Amino acid sequence: MAETVRQQRQRRSRLSSYLDSDGKPHPVQNAFAAVTAALGALAIITAIWPGLHLISSWAGLVGIFTGGWGQFISATTAERFVLVLGLGASAVGFFLGMAHGGLFGGVVG
Repeated sequence: MAETVRQQRQRRSRLSSYLDSDGKPHPVQNAFAAVTAALGALAIITAIWPGLHLISSWAGLVGIFTGGWGQFISATTAERFVLVLGLGASAVGFFLGMAHGGLFGGVVG
């Protein structure tokens, strides 16, 4: 059975209702939280392989900046929770990427 547009909106509103715990929509803040979490996951997963240090270090660095800005503009505790998890994962991925070769290791120089 195909979902109606109304059912899709209700499903989406249930997913975003976790981050919008005050009842108001915060699309920009939610986007920063989602991007930070995704970059953190990418950075920490690619940090497992030393050959992917370029991806892990750059994704971690960008995740640190987006997470920092997201913390600055966040409106709810749930957004801050997701941001802190993403920031931690980004930082670990960034530091491991730096240890494995850095931002430009082997490309410049």
